Amino acid sequence: MARIADPLPERGPGADFDPGCRRCPRLARFLDGIRRQHPDYHCRPVAPFGASRPRLLVVGLAPGLHGANRTGRPFTGDHAGILLYRTLHGAGFATRAISVAAGDGLRLVDCRISNAVKCLPPGNKPMPDEVRRCNRYLVYEIAALAPGAILVALGAIAHGAVLQALALKPGAFRFAHGAEHTLPGGRTLIDSYHCSRLNTSTGRLTPAMFERVFARARHLIAG
Repeated sequence: MARIADPLPERGPGADFDPGCRRCPRLARFLDGIRRQHPDYHCRPVAPFGASRPRLLVVGLAPGLHGANRTGRPFTGDHAGILLYRTLHGAGFATRAISVAAGDGLRLVDCRISNAVKCLPPGNKPMPDEVRRCNRYLVYEIAALAPGAILVALGAIAHGAVLQALALKPGAFRFAHGAEHTLPGGRTLIDSYHCSRLNTSTGRLTPAMFERVFARARHLIAG
């Protein structure tokens, strides 16, 4: 039966997500500066969004400056979210094809979206130690997945963060668009190029390529 969005249960203080986290000094300082420029922006760690025990977890890179960092919801309000939410809707994982604001009524069905790094990094490039500090939250998110769940990693950094969260060696699985990897616990990781403006405008990632990734995820979930 489809699972509609609701919050994850608490497992200790800040185990799943800390909205006031400032464990990465560089990111905390950067967000402070952005907040001064844009006082109406979210400018805090961005919480995961979606079902509490989904069979699909989408892992992105980090919040976008004028997207999730503005709206407070992953992939909402920027270019990358246009293709992602349209594709999720087409595959039956979202109730709407367009995401514009955190309160727009869009819900995810049997799906959850998170990021390898929950805070906006300068130049959209987190440092390895920032990915490592933030990985504690991804550990929790993966542990909360339903048995046999599918993970889709958007880009090499997200791919690496998933391996790190599972205590796997960085070279355990090689990132490649469309590649599938069997994870501990009977879960499956599918790699995809990130749905960034750069990748879609250059043709490195086409809508058809992206749709095939989520069609495959749907197929695996269906058994």
